[in-house]
Amino acid sequence: MESPVRKYMLQLLEETRGQDGGELADYIPELAKARPDVFAIAMTTIEGRTYSVGDDEREFTIQSISKPFAYAAALTDRGLDAVAAKVGVEPTGEAFNELSLERGTNRPKNPLINAGAITIHSMLAEPGSSLEERAERTVEFFSRLAGRHLEMDESVFRSELETADRNFALAHMLRNLGVFEEHAHQAVAGYVAQCAIKVTVRDLAVMGATLANRGVHPFTGEHVASREVARQVLAVMVSAGMYDASGTWFSNVGIPAKSGVSGGILGVLPGQVGIGVMSPRLDRQGNSVRGVRVFNKLSQDMGLHLLDAGIFGSNVIRSVSEEPHETIMRMQGVIQFSGAEAIMHRLAGLECASGTMVFDLSRVTRLDAMARRMFLEGLRRLIADGHRVEIIDPDDVLPDPNLGGNVYPVQRESDRG
Repeated sequence: MESPVRKYMLQLLEETRGQDGGELADYIPELAKARPDVFAIAMTTIEGRTYSVGDDEREFTIQSISKPFAYAAALTDRGLDAVAAKVGVEPTGEAFNELSLERGTNRPKNPLINAGAITIHSMLAEPGSSLEERAERTVEFFSRLAGRHLEMDESVFRSELETADRNFALAHMLRNLGVFEEHAHQAVAGYVAQCAIKVTVRDLAVMGATLANRGVHPFTGEHVASREVARQVLAVMVSAGMYDASGTWFSNVGIPAKSGVSGGILGVLPGQVGIGVMSPRLDRQGNSVRGVRVFNKLSQDMGLHLLDAGIFGSNVIRSVSEEPHETIMRMQGVIQFSGAEAIMHRLAGLECASGTMVFDLSRVTRLDAMARRMFLEGLRRLIADGHRVEIIDPDDVLPDPNLGGNVYPVQRESDRG
């Protein structure tokens, strides 16, 4: 049985495609050449399953979405105290290219504005590392997060470097204030190279899922970053990931996120999923117009707002018993999107060609709206495939389970006392 997750994503892609607007990032000549119709969405669960739709294999430069990952690399290379001595963690409420410094310390206020990101890049690898060594470290770390070798787009790098006057000015000011000792042009060249690394939305989803999974890669199992580093990066993404729109974003969407001027948006929901969206037209804050709408819809439909999430276990499937003519799946806890996705994935892997499917909801305390939608779609498909479907639901956590056309699963009595 095919999971309904991709079907939902296809619907979301088509619903959002016509809601256009915004402009390309024309201040970087190569980005101004982008195809404005490119559109893709990808999601990766912490269990290592990726769903993607649209132009999901089309590469684009990562741009400012590189900042949280470079921050993770610097924290890994130098440690939290050393990084915190150079860059703060406070939101600015200002545009990404402002010189937002703390009074007294002259630290850039956070690592996700340009001043902070240039400083963070100067801290990659060992102290005194060359431009080439830092670039190599960046590609190596990003590639481990993505689970494949990534490369830099030379044409975008050159185009962006030619228009980097403001970043050069920021770097000269930071060096003059003693924030870092490296030559300003070297620091900016390394930062621009970092932004020119090519990714797909599938890469972003996997990289995000690694942060969501406490730094453990969902496919390889490698501990790319420590649990403490992953938590620190996500904390800064909450407060500063969407620049001067960060407060509105977290209020409305509630997903730690980071955007880039090539049109990408990365979202990370701890313990559940990494999300990547790509559409090049940007709003006045420099965020993808379609991307923002996609995340708003995902948050509403799937209940992904971080502050709206209930307490849920890592395993909503308590057990599965396969008998010759009957299969019983027992579930538990609060079932949200990630739990419903796990149930659909398990159903797809069961080998029962026919017979009765029984779903025991006795220990389920709640299904959120998206989980209910996915679960009912799964039941509908099982009946269409010729199965008899029964549910055990003594607490009525799935009221009115209409599968369409007044078709209902059979209610079986609970055997609990």
